[in-house]
Amino acid sequence: MTNLGVVLLPQLPPERLRDIIVAADEAGLAELWLWEDCFLESGIATAAAALAWTQRLRVGVGLLPVALRNVALTAMEVATLDRLFPGRFRLGVGHGVQDWMGQVGARAESPLTLLREYLTALRGLLAGERVTAEGRYVRLAEVALDWPPPAPVPVLAGAIGPKSLRLCGAAADGVVLTGGTTPQGVRDALALVDAGRAESERSGPYPVVVYLHAATGADADARLERERQRWGYETMAQRAVSGDAEAVAAGVRRWAEAGADTVVLQPTPDDPDPEGFVRFVARQVAPLLA
Repeated sequence: MTNLGVVLLPQLPPERLRDIIVAADEAGLAELWLWEDCFLESGIATAAAALAWTQRLRVGVGLLPVALRNVALTAMEVATLDRLFPGRFRLGVGHGVQDWMGQVGARAESPLTLLREYLTALRGLLAGERVTAEGRYVRLAEVALDWPPPAPVPVLAGAIGPKSLRLCGAAADGVVLTGGTTPQGVRDALALVDAGRAESERSGPYPVVVYLHAATGADADARLERERQRWGYETMAQRAVSGDAEAVAAGVRRWAEAGADTVVLQPTPDDPDPEGFVRFVARQVAPLLA
């Protein structure tokens, strides 16, 4: 069975979020994913609220930009969420949009080096280790969490470029692929991830999360066309799914067959009924994928 989720876009004001999150939980949606896009909404604050408002919904943040957050602080926040809401929080980190990182004075000269150092330190801290690091960017002196997670929290990483995708395989516990990634793009990305895993002699389960543009309703095609223009795609073919539940489910299967074990439907920012969208995914699309 393909794990199915929905992105809760940060373009919605914070006061709108509770109704959508509660609707997702009540409808039985498996996962809700959040973004920490500058300068919209905090991923951790929103995740904490979402977890507190719900009973069973799994909540992911993808991605936390590593340049924006000290690794020890990220470890503390993730450990706290995991102990408060066992098994319900999923974590993804990544480079962040470099222009945004520049705006806040946090842009790294070598984002790849920063991500590698960050992943190593974060995974160690969340595994309950005492970590000392003297890297180019990550520097820790005998740091250990007083309240680590009972079991290590998997740290997923997001990437686009070939070197970063290989790094995801070598140093992360899973990968998050951005919206607009075609099924063939998933296959190509996972070939690079697998190469990184092989180089580091890593094996075992490796979650693959893919965001997928999606729309339903009478104006679905028009809204996806605006998304195409906003993201600068030449075409939305093989980049989005639309239509009724059967059409959306058939589309999701293509990304699952390409290697995604979690497909997270990414609605358009101008969806007229966000609560209706999460109910549609949970009650109409998900059963078709069982």
